[in-house]
Formats: sequence, C-alpha cells, structure tokens
Amino acid sequence: MSNLFDLTGKVAVVTGASSGLGADAAIAYAEAGADVALLARRYEKLVDVKTAIEAMGRKAIAVACDVSDEASVKAAMETVITEFGKIDILLNNAGVAVRGGVDSMTDEEWDKSFDINVKGIFHACKYVLPGMMERKYGKIVNIASVNAVIADKEDVFIRHSYNASKSAVVGLTMGMACTYAKHGITVNAIGPGLFESEMTASTLFASEKFLDFYNYQNPTSRPGKKGELNGTILYFSSDASSYVQGAFVLVDGGATLV
Repeated sequence: MSNLFDLTGKVAVVTGASSGLGADAAIAYAEAGADVALLARRYEKLVDVKTAIEAMGRKAIAVACDVSDEASVKAAMETVITEFGKIDILLNNAGVAVRGGVDSMTDEEWDKSFDINVKGIFHACKYVLPGMMERKYGKIVNIASVNAVIADKEDVFIRHSYNASKSAVVGLTMGMACTYAKHGITVNAIGPGLFESEMTASTLFASEKFLDFYNYQNPTSRPGKKGELNGTILYFSSDASSYVQGAFVLVDGGATLV
C-alpha cells in the first residue's frame, strides 16, 4: 500500500511555497520522493525551503512568481519545464484573505481576492495542463478553505470576498475534474480549517477570543497542527487517489460539523 503514495520520479509544483502550509507541503513532497519547484513572490524565502529540500537529497528550484500575473506564471512554468522536463503535480496553494464586507470593500480589495485565489489557479492550470494532457497524467490539488462553506460572525473576521473566492475554487475544481478526467488528470480540492501560518498568525491566532470560541466549537478542541494537512495533500497528489475526481475534502477537525 505504501507504493500508492510513492512520488519517486515525479515533479511537483507548489505555488505559495515560501512559508506556512505551502512550505510544509513542498517538504512533504520531497520526503515522498518528488523533485519540487517552489513558486512565490518572495524569492528569498523560497531559497530557505529549497535548501531544506536539497539537504534531503531531492532536487528543488526556487522561482519568483506572482500567480495573479499571467506572464509571470507562464515564465515560471517554462522555467520548471526547462529544468525538470515535465510537471506531474500542481498544488495551487497561493492565497490571500482580505477582510471586509460588501458594504465597505473597495473594488481593489475584492479583485485582489479573486486575482490571487481564483485567477491564480486559472493561470497555473492553463500552463500546466497542456503537458499533462499530452502525457495523459497529472494531479492538480487546489487549496480552498472551510470558509467556502461557512462564514465568520464577528465583524473583525468578516471576509466576504474570501468566502466567495474560495467557493469559486470548489466550483472550478469540479468543472476541471469533469473536463480533464479523460486525459488521465485528477483535479481535487482541500478545505483546511484553522492552521497557523503567516496569514493567520497576526489575525485569527492573535485573538484569544476567537481561539477560545474556535476550540470550544471544534470537536477536536484545537486548531490544526503543523503537518496535519500533508496526508490529504499527498493522497490527492499520488496514485492513491487515481479514481477520485472533483472531491472537496475538509481538513478542519470537525469544525463544519457544528
């Protein structure tokens, strides 16, 4: 059974790989045997992750990339293909959570959520899919959120554009799964609950009131721990999920059950 999760000989691309869940996933890919291309806007932080992966005996490259910019994504994927010759796995992890409700948000704030969270996936898939279709193999994993299906009551945590954009990720995942299954490509999505990251460290984790309420409501009574998302990511990225298409799996400790 362990062979189902073996990624030896595979090439994985991770967007938003400079820190947090993206960096953790990149290292998990390397531990499973894959070579990894690390994409993010902050190149200097990518280098630290690259160094950690190379210390494990795997190949890694760091590529500066803004997923909201199509030209930047196209150039980044061309760099990956030049270096590795193919892309087997794409983890669309880059994301942003913009605060605010529809009564107060600007167009720029709304567009920022969709440009990164949704258009970023569109751009990355656009330049990865042709090679996957040609080789009749590919694994695309999109990071959505529990906030695709639940929302926050407290004013300070209202993020309407985040809710909308992450719901769009789920819809896009379903559409792509139906279209590209015949090409040997699986497309699935994950909805993480609360995990500590750069995005949440200064917001959700900074609020004792929010954490107390989250822990009280969550059946697991705690946020997710470092590495607890990796099992689901590896499942969707490996042959273990060869007959799974368009799924949306919540990894939230049961937060959406109550």
